[in-house]
Amino acid sequence: MSSASTDEDELRDHITRFMQTNFPQIKMHGGTAAIQGLDAEAGEVTIMLGGACSGCGISPMTIQALKTRMTKEIEEINTVYADTGEEDGSGMSPSFAGDDPDDDDGGAEVPF
Repeated sequence: MSSASTDEDELRDHITRFMQTNFPQIKMHGGTAAIQGLDAEAGEVTIMLGGACSGCGISPMTIQALKTRMTKEIEEINTVYADTGEEDGSGMSPSFAGDDPDDDDGGAEVPF
């Protein structure tokens, strides 16, 4: 195994441990986070959030926190790309009771 691939494997492990330690709420709330791509030489990582993160209203804040903290706390990482997959239609879009007046989704009725 080459030194470059060993370094990349170690960086991948470091990122995984970082996410598990610093963002346990992703898993606790039914979400998933996976490294989709890693370019150790460029210092770039792509994280895909899935499960309950797709369509979650606070996933943009989670993504921003991942980007900010990872670039500050892992010196080998300069750029973090993160997404929930919603833009390409593979994720779920959030839905709220009462969004569609023709859909009786069992949501609470507004009292006024």
